[in-house]
Amino acid sequence: MDYIVSARKYRPMTFDSVVGQSALTTTLKNAVKSGKLAHAYLFCGPRGVGKTTCARIFAKAINCLTPTDDGEACGHCESCQAFNEQRSYNIFELDAASNNSVENIKALMDQTRIPPQVGRYKVFIIDEVHMLSQAAFNAFLKTLEEPPAHVVFILATTEKHKILPTILSRCQIYDFERMTVQNTIDHLKMVAKKEGIQYEDEALAVIAEKADGGMRDALSIFDQAASFCQGNITYEKVIEDLNVLDADNYFRIIDLSLENKVADIMVLLNKLIGKGFDGGNLVLGLASHVRNVLMAKDPQTLPLLEVSQQQRERYQEQAQRCPVRFLYQALKIMNQCDVNYRTSNNKRLLVELTLIQVAQITQPADDQPGAGRSPKRLKSLFHRLMNARPNGAQQVAQTEQKANTEASPRQETPLSHPVPKEENKTSISTGKDGAGASKLTLSRLTSSFANLRRGPEKPAYQTEVVVENKDEANPFTQDELLLEWRSMCNRMMTIAEMKAIAIRLKNMTPTITTLPNIELVIDNQILLDQVQRIKGRIRATMAKALHNGQIIFHLRLARQEEIKPILTKADIFNELRKSNPAFEKLRATFDLELA
Repeated sequence: MDYIVSARKYRPMTFDSVVGQSALTTTLKNAVKSGKLAHAYLFCGPRGVGKTTCARIFAKAINCLTPTDDGEACGHCESCQAFNEQRSYNIFELDAASNNSVENIKALMDQTRIPPQVGRYKVFIIDEVHMLSQAAFNAFLKTLEEPPAHVVFILATTEKHKILPTILSRCQIYDFERMTVQNTIDHLKMVAKKEGIQYEDEALAVIAEKADGGMRDALSIFDQAASFCQGNITYEKVIEDLNVLDADNYFRIIDLSLENKVADIMVLLNKLIGKGFDGGNLVLGLASHVRNVLMAKDPQTLPLLEVSQQQRERYQEQAQRCPVRFLYQALKIMNQCDVNYRTSNNKRLLVELTLIQVAQITQPADDQPGAGRSPKRLKSLFHRLMNARPNGAQQVAQTEQKANTEASPRQETPLSHPVPKEENKTSISTGKDGAGASKLTLSRLTSSFANLRRGPEKPAYQTEVVVENKDEANPFTQDELLLEWRSMCNRMMTIAEMKAIAIRLKNMTPTITTLPNIELVIDNQILLDQVQRIKGRIRATMAKALHNGQIIFHLRLARQEEIKPILTKADIFNELRKSNPAFEKLRATFDLELA
């Protein structure tokens, strides 16, 4: 007997045997029982979740001469027998991916005129319907809207958004769900039991996760693993066969990160890359792992883990040892790595830096040299210098205190009491008795530490500006607001640091909500953060220009439907041609074209 793959051998033949689509199959069975059938159905969802299978079961059920009480086909009548033996003339299947022309659709429409010989309906199943051409869709529209009484159309697609709205409005739409990991595992257990194959639950969990919600993919991977394992599917053999990164590596990386063992992480990374695993996939898998650990930390989010029970317990155990701040920071760091990975010229270095940053999240704020921390660790040098010269320690401490309170960023801090000129230049010595030893200038040291405490200066355009005309409250119109807004943007463009953001601001339109409130809608989060930093200066500038010190600016991120596409010059030119007949007449008269 010829071998049949599991995806075909165990394809469901009844509604009750369909996995993971209980709500949808119940609706279809109720339609069969009541006899209230639509003339067109659209089954949409990911690959391998049962769209075509349900379409065949439904077509068989509505043509059954003696259906059961719960809406299933009997399987014994002439219509069911013809379907089972693949000789039914009432059910037609068309692959729209390879038959997407107008001629193919017209030939199909000719078939709709012939009534069924056995059964009640002629059912036309069109798979991958989104692949039909525009002309084919148009040829299909009229028949789809008013088909003969004996015709039922069942359309199946993985990309509903590519189907014309005029088609969608004529169909009953059924959205198929992705298979959960647990549903997939249960189905694989049933197949393994019928095939007499031994298995480990962890091995089936790896197959289910690899299938990514598709039952057909899961069965195909199951066949591959069964062939490799020779009838005993174990976790280690599945990992080896599928070349999947073992989840134990993710657990180990997080454990090492909590202990700040960067060297061990680098050794593990080198080992994994040496086995052929991609660094980007490693970071993505680790991010997914951290997300699962975060979900396992709260009983409310624990059901969101699509893993086996044994894995769930491991996630819960690690979640107890991971601070929430560590998980949030790790996700943020790895997401940034994912954003930059494709454009990076040194991808391995990027992955290494990412893992180093994750391992340093819980790094204690010690003063040990070489800890890889921020410049504030230079303070340890300051303490050692004071210990080296006890007589000058009090003087240095007083100087530092005064520098923190009085010194400006651009001036050296004077000492707290007079020091002789020569001693001021060589106030601290690191050698014995100061003879032949390197010397450090105290004034420079004091100024440097004062600047480190104070932090980097903000650019002039980011400093806060006080509104000088708070008492003014003159009303203003939308046109006046736009005029002053553009004038402000033009002035900003003369500043080199502000030119880029000024161009973006000029393309925005602030609107008056209720005087004196002004709303500015911004397309993306990055630009929103940039504008937020100079919001105070914008408000002060507009308050002065509009003679209204009560102005309040509200910044908001645009919703999806508010984001408008950026028009090119060609788009603007074509819009003018359509909306302005005089412009089009002028263009046609002089035969003008856009340069």
